[in-house]
Amino acid sequence: MAQTNVYSVKGDVAGKIDVPAAFDTPYRPDLIKKAVLAAAANKRQPYGPNKLSGMRHSVSTWGKGRGTARVQRIHDGSKATESPNNVSGRRAHPPLPEKDWSLKVNQKERVLARKSALAATACAECVKARGHQFDDNVSFPIVVEDEIETIATTSEVYELFDKMGIAYDVDRAKNGTKIRAGRGKMRNRKYRTPVSVLLVIDNKDAAVVKGAKNLPGVQVETVNSINAAVLAPGGDAGRLTVYTKTAIEKIGEWKQ
Repeated sequence: MAQTNVYSVKGDVAGKIDVPAAFDTPYRPDLIKKAVLAAAANKRQPYGPNKLSGMRHSVSTWGKGRGTARVQRIHDGSKATESPNNVSGRRAHPPLPEKDWSLKVNQKERVLARKSALAATACAECVKARGHQFDDNVSFPIVVEDEIETIATTSEVYELFDKMGIAYDVDRAKNGTKIRAGRGKMRNRKYRTPVSVLLVIDNKDAAVVKGAKNLPGVQVETVNSINAAVLAPGGDAGRLTVYTKTAIEKIGEWKQ
């Protein structure tokens, strides 16, 4: 059984740990993409206009003989309305709230997609191919002692990442923060930040949750909540992931 280094909260190697069998799962980018797209589709909220939108007018048509278009007009005026080809008219083919956006994935495929995305986080070539930056001497999968959960400040978390050799990726996310290109600028999401380090812990109430989430692109998840969408954002496997020792042990208890 393969082994990997266990880093201490001081950034040095504190020991070795066996790598669980789940990290030996074959790489299946097709299943990972399928599971991630299904998760995104199932989060979509149905939307659509009111059935009476654009139709709340008292209208009539002037008919022929006036040299004007024969469209619905406001009863006591001349403004055209209601028809889709008119300004202030209804929408021609609006989205329907009844539409079902959800996608289904077989349970075995979903489980295999999670394990495959997990295995990609232990492959240095996959992580580097995704665009993450780190020292060449970092051992994968990256495992740290459980004491990391007691770190409460953002500066201490960054300092630990720096000693481990993965702080370059946090800097990459910070420098890569750009203004969004589309309408989202007006909808409370003006900036887009690249995805950076994923920290997998055991205790959801740990102090490090507050300390790490302030770093650009860094995400903290418990070992029970990780899935293909978290391990492979956008369907691209190989996210730079840091596991606590307890998290690795719990992954070793997964059914194979």
